[in-house]
Amino acid sequence: MKLSIIIPVYNTRDYLAACLDSVLPPDTEDYEIIVVNDGSTDDSGIICAEFARRCPGLIRVITTENGGLGAARNMGLEAARGDYLLFLDSDDSLEHGALREILHALDGGFDIGIFDLAQVNPSGEVIGIMAGSDKGGDFTFDEYPALLFQLPSACNKLFRRSLFTDSGVRFPGRVWYEDLRTVPKLYPLAGTIRYFPRAWYRYLIRSGSITNNANTARNLEIINAAEEILRRYQQAGLNERYENELCYMAFYNAFLTASVRVNAADPKSEVQEKLLQWFLAAFPSWQENPYIQGMSRKHRLLTRLLMRRMRFSVHVIMKLNDLAKRKKG
Repeated sequence: MKLSIIIPVYNTRDYLAACLDSVLPPDTEDYEIIVVNDGSTDDSGIICAEFARRCPGLIRVITTENGGLGAARNMGLEAARGDYLLFLDSDDSLEHGALREILHALDGGFDIGIFDLAQVNPSGEVIGIMAGSDKGGDFTFDEYPALLFQLPSACNKLFRRSLFTDSGVRFPGRVWYEDLRTVPKLYPLAGTIRYFPRAWYRYLIRSGSITNNANTARNLEIINAAEEILRRYQQAGLNERYENELCYMAFYNAFLTASVRVNAADPKSEVQEKLLQWFLAAFPSWQENPYIQGMSRKHRLLTRLLMRRMRFSVHVIMKLNDLAKRKKG
């Protein structure tokens, strides 16, 4: 069997049918759909059961007590039989015709396949494309270690199942930033990595996601995520080889992006100071990093303002940036 599609489900009845419809048979039997009902309290379980009844042998439903996204993914992973894994969140979907293309792509040998994400609003309109990689074609992690600070999502990737089963790598449960804690651990284990410049995945932007969550304190969990990856690479003896990339990964994810996200919700939040202090303590020589030195003008400006604690200025700049995007759209 080529592919196992793993769909964790928790209280997504308004989106679940569209998600499942997007992975129904493209005239092939060489894949399976594993739906993990993670203790849903709405009608999601009923919808799962109905789709499984309609597609016996294709859709398997596993029902469990609520354990969080990571635990649900792990349960699906353990039950999977496909050579490759695709993780699909139950409020998202695949683009029309994407599954056929994905199954065809699996005929070529690679360990990790990367593709693009189309950001869609609740009306289904595409409002942006998130590229999966800045490097095209086939490459290894050693040839392109900058993959460490590309989009760390598990959902825009195809993983050879043995990467998980042979290494013991699993998703953590009940935390934010599951993907950042997990996906970079797999890169050094992979042989060929292949980029497909296709927006196969439709990622729904809605309230309640991490990027739109007003609980700014939970953004501090990204420090734990970055530290987990740093420890993993150190234990594997890879921290010196990828020193610059690991520093920039922490800078971009756990300082710059996280600070801007918190600032958007509350420019007075002390979480920004805690993120800053952690990064400065962890990487005192950060200004020597070649990736930081080569940043875009926008990122250099935001970094300068955040380092100088000019947080209201950051807030104004990002508000103006959002307004410009809306007008352009």
